[in-house]
Amino acid sequence: MRIALDAMGGDYAPRPIVQGAVEAVSTLDGLEVTLVGDRSAVEPLVCEFGGDGLPLRVVHASQVVGMDESPAEALRRKPDNSILRCWQLLAEGQVDALVSAGNTGAVVGAGLFMRRFIPGIKRPGIAVTIPSPTGPCVLIDVGANTHPKPEHLFQYGLMGMVYAKEILHVHEPRIGLLNVGTEGVKGNELTRETHRKFADSHLATQFVGNIEGRDVFAGRADVIVCDGFVGNVVLKVCEGLVEMMLRTTAEEVIRRQDGQGRAATLEAFETLKRRYHYSTYGGAPLLGIDGICIICHGSSDAAAIRNALRTAAEFARLRVNDKIKSELALD
Repeated sequence: MRIALDAMGGDYAPRPIVQGAVEAVSTLDGLEVTLVGDRSAVEPLVCEFGGDGLPLRVVHASQVVGMDESPAEALRRKPDNSILRCWQLLAEGQVDALVSAGNTGAVVGAGLFMRRFIPGIKRPGIAVTIPSPTGPCVLIDVGANTHPKPEHLFQYGLMGMVYAKEILHVHEPRIGLLNVGTEGVKGNELTRETHRKFADSHLATQFVGNIEGRDVFAGRADVIVCDGFVGNVVLKVCEGLVEMMLRTTAEEVIRRQDGQGRAATLEAFETLKRRYHYSTYGGAPLLGIDGICIICHGSSDAAAIRNALRTAAEFARLRVNDKIKSELALD
């Protein structure tokens, strides 16, 4: 499995990116990683983390898209940036996948520019894994497409279903459409038309209809479909809420304890935090790409990068894209 890794993408790049790459190729059989970025910054870190002699290579890219830059403008002004170079390696067949913790808009924008879509897919969507009482579920889209059409949302549900089945091991994924009410007539024109498309498709038996915001973590659906604007807001609100609730609950519980009980409680909360931390899954796939693209959190550490590379390899091993193509043929 050959993966291009954006060595310059992320809040703390390139150090944790290179460390995660070295750890991944040291532990995952058959993995080859191409680190894309400033050679003078990357190569010394490869040596520092013990990467000499491992299946790692460095491809130089002289420019970086900053996390706070306008994606479209940066891609135009910086043609030799590390994100675009990763996509070029994928297009040229030099790698099978790409992983980046860089500017999400630039990663998606470069993919749209390269037009490397699965045949039949109109627009790719970002799928994130979130917890629920019945197990992990998929939220798609969380930022790739803020002005979708009903056909796009329908295809997000189809692709999310395949991802939930193959990667999350959900036997019969239930698909829900995020809306302002559960009735089929609720919502705007986009959600009403999307509801009709699901109800009239071969996925009708797996479509549970509309779900509301309070149902996102209730386990009512294994795949939750929404437009990229709504999905991104939901994701960021949830991240902030979970962090606040864990912190304040831990502070209150620990304040009422002492000695051994306090230490045990603190350890329990740290375990809970790790269980739901983004680094557990490493990154979110940009589904619909003819190839594999994993988008990581901007503050990814070495563990998150290692897990993102593992996810990309698993995506390829299970031939997720081939199964998406099979589902498309049924529609």
